[in-house]
Amino acid sequence: MNGSQSGRVHIGSFTAAGGRGIVTADADPGNGALTILGATDALPDPSYLAFAGGLLYAVSETPEGAVAAFRTDTVPPTLAAPPTLVGGASPTHVSVWGGHVLTANYGSGSVTAVRLRADGTPDAAGRDVLRHTGSGPHPQRQQAPHAHQVVPDPSGRWALSVDLGTDSVRVCALTDGRLTLHREAPLRPGSGPRHLAFHPSGEYAYVLNELAPTLTVCRWDATEGTLKPLTETPVLVGTPRGDAYPSEVVVAPDGRHLWTATRGEDVISVLSLDPTGETPTLTATVPCGGHWPRDLALDPSSRFLYAANERSGDVTWFTLDQDTGIPARAGSIPAPGASCVTFE
Repeated sequence: MNGSQSGRVHIGSFTAAGGRGIVTADADPGNGALTILGATDALPDPSYLAFAGGLLYAVSETPEGAVAAFRTDTVPPTLAAPPTLVGGASPTHVSVWGGHVLTANYGSGSVTAVRLRADGTPDAAGRDVLRHTGSGPHPQRQQAPHAHQVVPDPSGRWALSVDLGTDSVRVCALTDGRLTLHREAPLRPGSGPRHLAFHPSGEYAYVLNELAPTLTVCRWDATEGTLKPLTETPVLVGTPRGDAYPSEVVVAPDGRHLWTATRGEDVISVLSLDPTGETPTLTATVPCGGHWPRDLALDPSSRFLYAANERSGDVTWFTLDQDTGIPARAGSIPAPGASCVTFE
């Protein structure tokens, strides 16, 4: 798991919970340590970030729902253009695909594609919203659709939208700025899928379920745009002691390990992968270094893992054992309301 050095880091946080907005830090390439450089609260509740094309994109997880692009050649980052409404409530995820910025709108159960101008800023005139339909068996969490993530597949042909409310993953196409539903892959009722990550081969996707502490392994066919669930494996040892809500899954670039975070249990789980990537095996769990780990991020060198612990208000970093993938806590910085860690 060798690669490029660490570098500039951006941390999203909930301003409504006392967060500073987008916090910028430097990561030491030798030991992964973070040094805070500055912060901006120019966008309320920037809960998820994505860096692409030299710009930092952030959603505003508010009832109005917005997305904005930031220039990062200054500290703190500065808005490249006014925020753009996404036509959906409480967006929880952002990605960039096909000349558009995509958002998953949890509150309204939809995904949005906003066309990007030549300078990379979102253009409100080029907005399209695809609304999800359906529900699930959970009486409080699944009465309606709740899109939690939308991410392009490795081939760049499709975008996959993970919906916690409908226990499904939708495969979407983007044609002339319009999002269309290609296929919908149902998962186990009541599992509450939250996020997914791809194996480096592009042949498998790992869907992390929030309402059941499990990981669903799916076969991905980029040619046909189909996602086929295969197996479901636990990410915790034994029965949870109380609340256990998995939040994020990260896969090593060499395909040997993946990591998940679980809130409530407040642990990072390590799963080893067989050479094909089809069979994950839970090998260890370690404390996340705080409370309520909402996000995990692997640094560009794959030597360090970072956890954004929302309720304890910190970002903790870990050194990864290159053979076992087991994280060892190395340090932390204060980050109230931390929700996301993104590397440039």
